Amino acid sequence: MSICIRQVLVVGLAAWLGGALSATSQAGDLAELRDKVWIHGAEDCETNRDPPLEVFRFDADTYVLRQSKCVNWEAPFMYVLFGQHTVFVQDTGATEDAAVFPVYETIRKLIQERGNPQLKMLVTHSHSHGDHIAGDAQFRGKPGVTLVEPNNEAVRKFFGFTKWPQGAATVDLGGRVLTVLPAPGHQTEALAVFDSRTGWLLTGDSVLPGRLYVWDWPTFKASVRRMVEFSRTNPVTAVMGTHIELSRTGEQFPAGTPFQPNEASLVLTPEDLVQLDRLLQKAGDEPKEIVTDSYVVSPVGMLKRAISAIIKALTPD
Repeated sequence: MSICIRQVLVVGLAAWLGGALSATSQAGDLAELRDKVWIHGAEDCETNRDPPLEVFRFDADTYVLRQSKCVNWEAPFMYVLFGQHTVFVQDTGATEDAAVFPVYETIRKLIQERGNPQLKMLVTHSHSHGDHIAGDAQFRGKPGVTLVEPNNEAVRKFFGFTKWPQGAATVDLGGRVLTVLPAPGHQTEALAVFDSRTGWLLTGDSVLPGRLYVWDWPTFKASVRRMVEFSRTNPVTAVMGTHIELSRTGEQFPAGTPFQPNEASLVLTPEDLVQLDRLLQKAGDEPKEIVTDSYVVSPVGMLKRAISAIIKALTPD
């Protein structure tokens, strides 16, 4: 082999490696996200200096937001996915007051940083419980914003579901397609969203590293089974919920706590979803508590006791 040919091959290999490394640097690192330590409140929120929202950039087009537990103990996660013409926002957090919790302005700044202020915004919800819709007023009526109201009629009409909870809808953000699946059981309008770019299945409160509160046992079981079947035919890389309620050693944080040190990873796996389906089927027709290191299935009776405990904890002596 001549020196000239060697030089061409070396230069070509270097260019290829450089392109590959550049592409890798632009892609999100799931291992980094799995090990991410989020803002998690404080024993004394009066002295806490966390921002009201933590913004995590997974890749150039994908962001995860976490609300501070010192703003609201629920501390939900929200997802912001950019396409070429539309940015998708799932959930608006647990606080209405923009002065305390500026979720709309935070996302507007992300749009402005891209140099494309004309991007449209589509705001939907994983479900309609208050800690996921409280910030809606910050988006409602804003130019370029489509807010899908959090109720049965609006959700089914917008996504075109005619045989709820069967079927699926697609949303094209421009070079990025989302698949939307009905997922009732935790709540009647609950949805799961699959992102073709990251491979994430966004599961709201239905599947997360914490307590899976089940209001409708047979409907919840059917929804989990549909998600499992979907994951078997689609490249799901991670199951992403909207709360963390367990420690890394599997203990449950008490409901209502403003401080959660050593939190479990936000990231669950398709295998966790398969395991959940298997355990639900094994449990049978009667609601049962199911405890694992990754999640705790809590039927509605458990939820009522948790609410009573929160009310007691928040009521002055």
